Amino acid sequence: MDRLENTVRPYAWGSTTAIPRLLGEEPTGEPQAEMWMGAHPGAPSRTSRGPLNEVIDKAPEEELGSRTVARFGPRLPFLLKILAAGAPLSLQVHPDLEQAKEGYADEERRGIPVDAPHRNYKDANHKPELICALTEFDGLCGFRAPDEAAELLAGLGVDSLKPYVDLLHAHPEEDALREVLTAVLSADPEAMAHTVGEAATACARLGGAYAPYADIAHHYPGDPGVIAAMLLNYVQLQPGEALYLGAGVPHAYLDGLGVEIMANSDNVLRCGLTPKHVDVPELLRIVRFEASDPGVLRPEASADGEEVYETPIDEFRLSRYVLAEGAVPRELTRATPQILLCTAGTVRAGELLLAPGQSVFVPAGETAEVSGAGTVFRATVVA
Repeated sequence: MDRLENTVRPYAWGSTTAIPRLLGEEPTGEPQAEMWMGAHPGAPSRTSRGPLNEVIDKAPEEELGSRTVARFGPRLPFLLKILAAGAPLSLQVHPDLEQAKEGYADEERRGIPVDAPHRNYKDANHKPELICALTEFDGLCGFRAPDEAAELLAGLGVDSLKPYVDLLHAHPEEDALREVLTAVLSADPEAMAHTVGEAATACARLGGAYAPYADIAHHYPGDPGVIAAMLLNYVQLQPGEALYLGAGVPHAYLDGLGVEIMANSDNVLRCGLTPKHVDVPELLRIVRFEASDPGVLRPEASADGEEVYETPIDEFRLSRYVLAEGAVPRELTRATPQILLCTAGTVRAGELLLAPGQSVFVPAGETAEVSGAGTVFRATVVA
């Protein structure tokens, strides 16, 4: 079992206080957006044996287990994060596995450098993800029904939005959502910036259901993503609730602290709320134009107290234990690798004491006995 030392990424949208508060540290005044736990080469966790990716590379079957290696290859198939949003993240979607393989191969054939700002596919993997709220957590997830989106837009009283309202009423669901998103992202930038400005003023005046979009517009003035965001479901998670985000589902995190787990991929196609590249044709190929309920997840408890967040993919499995002082220690053993993360109280994992924000890596087949008074998240693989 290895204690992990993890890198905090200072993305501009990060909260200046949430991660320091969790870790019991003084804020630096700089944004602290994500703390990565895993073996991603961009910021691998460090262990007493070296960077975790190098530890795994030296003995993949010992660290990951034969089943994980046979199914996913000789690398940790998930990345675990603490995510702290102080401002909205980009509105985005992720490809499915087939789309990722095709897109990556195409950009490789065309000789587009992996670090090029207009490159869409950094790897050939999909990126399903799960976010579990540690605090109240706001986000956008999946399309509203067209009639609901039309009602929200019409309520602003902005004349230049009326064509979008009409389209949402006039066509079947898939066509309506596709045509409006295409029109928003393809509009003349100057005209759209004016529309967004009028919409932002109206959102601020109306408040209520419009308040989240006023805040988004404050952070991204004139961005067409502000209008695109109004096509999506607004979701407010309570601590312990989660969202699963599959391929093609447009989403954005707005505010709050959470534990996030995802397949080990960097593939993101952006719809807006970003100064980065937006590839509209490729985005429209990937997005699933269907209205959906956000599907808020609550954990399902098992007999031994493990609370599991059920998802339909195998690269990761996230669960948590809420431990009480004096309770019988839990023996956590799996044939797959595990990362254990303390988010509250004090938890003992084997001989290691974990405070909030601290984590350990447990190789496949090894047992981690956990006890104490606190909450520990368990990230592993379904394979």
